[in-house]
Amino acid sequence: MANCIRCGRQLPPLTFGKKICQWCVQHEAAQRGELADDARQPVIAAPWVRRESSFTLTHVLFGANIAVFLAMALASGSIMDFNGEVMVRFGANFGPFTLSGEWWRLFTYMFLHGGLMHIAFNMWCLWDLGALCESLYGRWTYAAIYLITGVAAGLASVGWNPGTLSVGASGAIFGLAGALIASFYLGEFSVPRVAIQGTLRSLLFFVGFNVLFGTMMSGIDNAAHGGGLVSGLILGALIARVAPQPDNLLRRASVLLFMVLIVGGAALGIHRWRGSGMHFGRSGMDARENVDRMIGELQKKVKQSPDDASAHDALARAYLTKGQFSEGQSELKRVLDLQPQNTKARMELGAVLLRQEQPKEAQQEFSKLVAQEPDNAGAHAALGVALAEQNNHEGAISEYKNAVRLEPRARGVYYRMGVSEAQLKQYDDAIASYSKEKEENGDDGELETALADAYQAKGMTQQAQEARSKAEQLINGQKGDR
Repeated sequence: MANCIRCGRQLPPLTFGKKICQWCVQHEAAQRGELADDARQPVIAAPWVRRESSFTLTHVLFGANIAVFLAMALASGSIMDFNGEVMVRFGANFGPFTLSGEWWRLFTYMFLHGGLMHIAFNMWCLWDLGALCESLYGRWTYAAIYLITGVAAGLASVGWNPGTLSVGASGAIFGLAGALIASFYLGEFSVPRVAIQGTLRSLLFFVGFNVLFGTMMSGIDNAAHGGGLVSGLILGALIARVAPQPDNLLRRASVLLFMVLIVGGAALGIHRWRGSGMHFGRSGMDARENVDRMIGELQKKVKQSPDDASAHDALARAYLTKGQFSEGQSELKRVLDLQPQNTKARMELGAVLLRQEQPKEAQQEFSKLVAQEPDNAGAHAALGVALAEQNNHEGAISEYKNAVRLEPRARGVYYRMGVSEAQLKQYDDAIASYSKEKEENGDDGELETALADAYQAKGMTQQAQEARSKAEQLINGQKGDR
């Protein structure tokens, strides 16, 4: 961080391009008579006065992150990017493990990073924001804010993307930013408004820039950033309104405990919501490269907790990722034995049965799903496919119509309806369905080929030729994969 060119004091973090601290700005304004006589001018220690201890908690957090990074580098043999296996082994936040009882990952993940650039950016932000937060809140409140918002960020991540591997201190750093913004805005600190306006603007710019950057770039855990920011705003506001005096330890501790209870309640809610519906994600880690290790770990989980539906679900999706459909099918059936109302697992099981050329069994699963969720357009469409595979095209068309009634722009449903109508030699209806698919979801070579066949069956030779020519153009141009 830079120093003020007037007094030599350290400038607040994130004060980009500034050379004079806000305290000097106010002092000089007072000297020129531009401020009221009763305007407050804080007394700040001279820059050359040494603090009682120059060793701060920010230094500890910084050092812990660096130490873990070096250990991961030694374990992986690289510093630029760590693979998913290494990150999971060191304690990354990953839904199938975190929500299966390894809650400690919500703490460990915030000390891990995916590579050199990741830790470099996060540590730069931590060095600045951490120093500011520690100086204003005090060491122990700062530590509590860091850990509580970091855990909240991890919960948001695993709730939003349970199959995505998450690492990094950025969730906790956003928590610090949120707490500072709320406390500055609500007047937590006995600092003149003119002295904090610049820092507040910088904090808002920091948050806004990172949120915008996160929405534009892939591979960034925006859910963790959002969870950290929101929990930080809440915590900062509570401290400012309920326990602004740092020496009132009971009030301050009560606020922190209250926030711990809120985060704990959120953890229970996310476990009930996502614990049985996780998907084995591929973003954030090389799932295919590490799937064997994941299967081994999940098999241990299943053996330890045979009635844990979430573990069976994660193992099923790991098997499916590897292409072991029979094993995945068995695990999905076990999930449904434990949780008959798990609609996601039932949909997945039906899809696997279709892939295994078992349409009758798939029909049974999709029929149960439709009975559970009659307004589920995807369930009706899937049931239609299972019926069509058994040459029950009339039944399939009925289900396809239910699907498009519930979701008019459902991709591929009009096309499949047209195929079934063509099988029944209802060519006018088939042409109408194919045309509707083009209107709602765009064109491609397969659709134009089916349309050409329907035109040909109707004896509409010119239209058939035009459709075939267009199909060739689309296929040769590699446009629109269905």
